Amino acid sequence: MTTITWTELLAWSFSPLGWLYRALMAAPEAAILWSQNVLCALIAVLVALLLDRLWGEPPAWLHPVVYMGKALGAIGKRIAPRACHPRDWVRFVFGMIAWCALAAMVFAVYWLILFLLPYQPWWLAGVCMGVLLKPLLSWRMLRDEVLAVEAALQQSLPAGRERLSWLVSRDTAQLDAGTVRESAIETLAENLSDSVVAPLFWFAVAGLPGAAVYRLANTADAMWGYPGWRGQGSDRRHWQWAGKWAARADDVLNWIPARLTAAWLALVAGGVPWQVLRRDACATPSPNGGWPMGAMALALGVHLSKPGVYQLNPQGAAPGSADLRRAVHLASRVIAAQAGCALAAIVVMALWRVMLHG
Repeated sequence: MTTITWTELLAWSFSPLGWLYRALMAAPEAAILWSQNVLCALIAVLVALLLDRLWGEPPAWLHPVVYMGKALGAIGKRIAPRACHPRDWVRFVFGMIAWCALAAMVFAVYWLILFLLPYQPWWLAGVCMGVLLKPLLSWRMLRDEVLAVEAALQQSLPAGRERLSWLVSRDTAQLDAGTVRESAIETLAENLSDSVVAPLFWFAVAGLPGAAVYRLANTADAMWGYPGWRGQGSDRRHWQWAGKWAARADDVLNWIPARLTAAWLALVAGGVPWQVLRRDACATPSPNGGWPMGAMALALGVHLSKPGVYQLNPQGAAPGSADLRRAVHLASRVIAAQAGCALAAIVVMALWRVMLHG
């Protein structure tokens, strides 16, 4: 029986797409072994999505993103200044070095964990990877929080505004019911990409280490990436330059996932005018956020906006209660499609392995 060499394992140990490439290109005996790794990765996706559906988020003391946030918070106090400095390249370099060092540490930790997983029986590795992948993606919590905004609106407008403030950083005090729903739908669409599609994409590209580094980058963007003043009292810091690298890194890592999310939303909605979507996506300050938000607006036939900043599908109607629930349903169908693709791939890969055994 052909075996996988130590060098090959080191070179490909973290990339499911690499495993798939090796499985397709290798001789039959080696292809069987590499396809086994691909099956492990596909099982991991199903396990992670199932765990999220059944139980949602793990407790804080077990959640790796919580510890990423603590590390980012502690380091951020040291790299961001207490005063505003124009063209503060020194702080930019500090932020870049800190981000890269944390990313390298996260990648190394998850690569080591992946390398130490039990590979006999082979399917156990897939289950273990799925357990480790789950905290790096989040759908159930996002869905519940968006639906909670609508439930609060049914009580009163002030209650809806208050609940929305849990999800967005903008001032919600002056929003009417329509703009509260707009903000909730925008958050749902953008975080469908950030919290589900992007982690799964980077898991496919670079395995658990890739998904973990992406989650660090996304958390760093939320904590460091917004320019201007953040924090209160002694924790107040200016992030115009110290967080610029984190913001640009998040843009780069989300470039493909944001467009994939838009394509998935268009697919499950039965299609949207792609030229109109491209136009709307360019209206947002973010190079990525406009894609899932614009696709959701077109799929629902509603208008989404941030006053004075952008207008998506401006000819659409203001979203109502039914539209917010439809948005959650569309996003849920995207999640179901991810699971369905993984399950179908498992069947195809298993049949191919049977053919290889001959």
